[in-house]
Amino acid sequence: MLLLVLGLIAFFTVHSVRVLAEPWRLRQIASWGESGWKIGYSVAALAGLALLVVGYGQARVASPLLWSPPQLMHAITAALVLVAFILFASAGLPGRIRAKMGHPMTLGIKTWALAHLLSNGSLADILLFGSFLAWAVLVFAAARRRDRADALRRPPGRLAADALAIAIGGIVWFAFARWGHQWLIGVDPMS
Repeated sequence: MLLLVLGLIAFFTVHSVRVLAEPWRLRQIASWGESGWKIGYSVAALAGLALLVVGYGQARVASPLLWSPPQLMHAITAALVLVAFILFASAGLPGRIRAKMGHPMTLGIKTWALAHLLSNGSLADILLFGSFLAWAVLVFAAARRRDRADALRRPPGRLAADALAIAIGGIVWFAFARWGHQWLIGVDPMS
């Protein structure tokens, strides 16, 4: 469990720099250059992710079960994860979803984490998904405050981009649920 906690701390520390230490981040970008910052950030983020993944894999094996979700929660989780995948896809497309939501990637993370909390009841699951949910709530709130402070106005977006986000999100969700989740996580969400 210790490795999971260390991985969560490392991962979220790196991914919270913009929220918690924006002046420091800007100084580092000025000092290292945009490319240097991105490389350093990426290496630190990947190291945190690797630690988190290994820690979660180890913690899941011996983690105590705190509650056993009803079978219905698995269907609800699948539907919410589909929404999350559509939000992820819309983050990179100039559609109405992105224009309306503002930060669909972060909303997708919140949705994904909440969905997994509904259908997983071990201590390791609650630590992992609960941490992601709490982090995403804080980051989303900070991003919305930053948008208001900057008086950000987004263009209305195109409906065709939303259709593409729905198609991409749906296809990737199906492929991941059908093959990827079992291969990467060891759990078949389609069963």
